[in-house]
Parts: sequence; C-alpha cells; structure tokens
Amino acid sequence: MKSKILVVDDEQDLELLIKQKFRRQIREGLYEFYFAQNGLEALSQLQRFPDIDIVLSDINMPEMDGLTLLVKLADLNPVIKAVMVSAYGDMDNIRTAMNRGAFDFVCKPVNFEDLELTMQKTLRHVQQIRETLKAVKENNILRMYVDESVLKFMTRSEFEESLTANELIKASILFVDICGFTAIAEREKPDTVVQLINNYFDVIVKEVISQQGYVDKFMGDAVMAVFQGDYHLDRAIEAALGVRASMKEIHDSLGADVNYKPQVSIGINSGEVVSGNIGSATLRRLDYTVIGDVVNTAQRLQSAAQAGQILITEASYQLVKESFSCEEVGSYQLKNKSAPVVLYQVIA
Repeated sequence: MKSKILVVDDEQDLELLIKQKFRRQIREGLYEFYFAQNGLEALSQLQRFPDIDIVLSDINMPEMDGLTLLVKLADLNPVIKAVMVSAYGDMDNIRTAMNRGAFDFVCKPVNFEDLELTMQKTLRHVQQIRETLKAVKENNILRMYVDESVLKFMTRSEFEESLTANELIKASILFVDICGFTAIAEREKPDTVVQLINNYFDVIVKEVISQQGYVDKFMGDAVMAVFQGDYHLDRAIEAALGVRASMKEIHDSLGADVNYKPQVSIGINSGEVVSGNIGSATLRRLDYTVIGDVVNTAQRLQSAAQAGQILITEASYQLVKESFSCEEVGSYQLKNKSAPVVLYQVIA
C-alpha cells in the first residue's frame, strides 16, 4: 500500500531533493509526497487529502511555524503523526515539539537513510492506530466479537478434516461480572436492561481488544475473555485494570438519583487450556472456545471476588508480582478444590 507523506518546509529546493532521494520508492509506488511551504498550506493540504499518513515538518517557517502546526494537527486529525525535521535541534525545541505531539525529531542536515527509517517507524505506528480504530468501530458481529484466531483456524486443514479438532495452548482467562445487575433486570423495562448491559459490555470489549485479547463469550451479565501470546497474563491484568477504571468513571459520573451504578468483580487465571470447537456437529452448534481447570478456576475466582476486586491465584501472583501491586486476601475454599487456595487481589 502506498504511504502518503506531507513535507512542510519553506526551502525552495527541498521538494526536488526529496523527489531525487526517494525516486526509487516513488517509482515503485511505496511513497507519494505532497508539499507545503508553511503550516497554513499544510492544513489546507491535509483537508484536501485526509488520507495523508504522516507529516514531515520544519520548525521555522513564515505565516505558521511547525510548532504551531503540531497543535493544529492534533485538532484536525489525531491519527496523523508528525516528524519534525529541523536545524533547530536544541533540547528546548525538541522538548516543545514532543510535548505538542511530535512522534519523532530529525536534525538537519538530514541523513536520508535515517530519515527513511524514522518514516517507516512512524508509518507502522499510524497503521497500527488505524487498525485498532477500525476494529473498535466496526459493528458487524463477526469482526467485533470473534477473535482473528477463529477466522485463521477455519482456514487450517484441521478444520476441514475434523470439526472437533483441538489443541493445548497456554493462555490467561479473564472473567468479568457486572455486579448486582440481576436486580436491575427485575425492575427495569427489557429494552432498558438490554441497552445498559450492551453499553457496559462495550466498555469491557474495548479494554480486552486494546490488550490483544478476544471475547470468548457473553454469559448473562458476565464476559469471558482469552489472552494468548507473549505476556498474556500481564495483558489480561492490564485489561482488568482498564475495565475497573472505566466502570469507576461511569459510576462516579452518575447522579445520586440513579438507581444503579455499575461495578465489576473480576477473576483471572493462567495456564494450559484445551482450545477448539466444542459442541454438537449433529445440531450444527459449535463454539470455538477454551476449556479446562484453568478456565473453571478463573470463573470461581470471579465468583469469590467482591465488587471492585480483581482476584488471582498465588501461582499467578508469583509471575506478576514485580509488575503489579497486589496484596494477599487470604485462603478460600473454591468449588471442587480439595484444599483452600491462597488468593491475591490486584491493586494497580
């Protein structure tokens, strides 16, 4: 895909120099350059071409300088990132630029190999932002609620050979329950109940997606999510903290006359689980899900958690104690466990 780059500089010969230095990339369709002489022209170009990916801007220019452009750029399109390219590379200018939202800073005279590496890094960052925004905004059920791993699994030979194919994977399981919601369902109108719970689920889903997890299923007023890959337990905890913080913001924003203020109880467990299609091929009802003791324990941790608590086992605590602030809450007798289990709550 062609990357679109806006160069903002009042040097008359810069446009020719850019086209010469990047002539191969331009011929191959990797880059398409746009040019502006100052910040005002740059804003006009950005309005004409909203699909521009990044801005390379000088600082000292007539009519509108590059530092002012940074402020305007954030208001116009916060997805677009700017790299400052300037001879004014003193620490004050660099700090001012970064504080106003610059993604990086390249000093003149320009090393064009270094500039291209910086451009590529910035373009990757912009693409990641756009992909995340696209995932959040899409409303079709498949892409919103089914993880990419499900779609990938459907293209594998195992899926064609057997609908009940499965594998053993390492993962972290997150259960989030919206506390006290049953009472609301008993006294409010059905459409009010559905609207409320969908709003709360949307908050939870966004936090899960932001940490590269996926929602496995919705169960009444609870959500089960799965995290795989590097640092899956850390990311599950980060998602849980994000959910709790978001719910607290909603809770604190509601007036005293509101009948229900949302809180969540959360359980997280980590280890080996069986992943695959579970259900009945005859009935044509299958779920691509995870099962096992790790999953069951995560749900029981959530059941044991009080409103606002995030509970993990001692084994999980030992894995994350250097990254998160936790405190022991005592021994609990979880269902189907022969001995009491020492639990910890995640503070921050």
